[in-house]
Amino acid sequence: MKRFYLALDLIDDEESIKKYEEYHAPGNAWPEVVAHDKACGILSIEIFRTGNRMILVMETEDDFSFEEKAKKDAANPKIQEWEDLMWTFQKPLPWAKPGQKWVLMDQIFKSDY
Repeated sequence: MKRFYLALDLIDDEESIKKYEEYHAPGNAWPEVVAHDKACGILSIEIFRTGNRMILVMETEDDFSFEEKAKKDAANPKIQEWEDLMWTFQKPLPWAKPGQKWVLMDQIFKSDY
């Protein structure tokens, strides 16, 4: 199993953030999106928020590939519809590449106490 941490900002607007969270409330994510993620080798996703900054924790199969998932995402109209909708609530981090949403975070500390 692999674990990844990614970051993204939301548009800093209370109503917009509320709507975004409603789409991600238990049972509200589109079933086609959930099924697609599972088929791509994603085992679990958690999203945490403080202010308008979000952190996504994703656990995947060992052979998971962001590149392969991006290809499958691009070929799936329902995923594109979801991503377009989510993009109305999201804004890229200042250091994100053009068109990049979630930015992979680098681990800078780990302790095995």
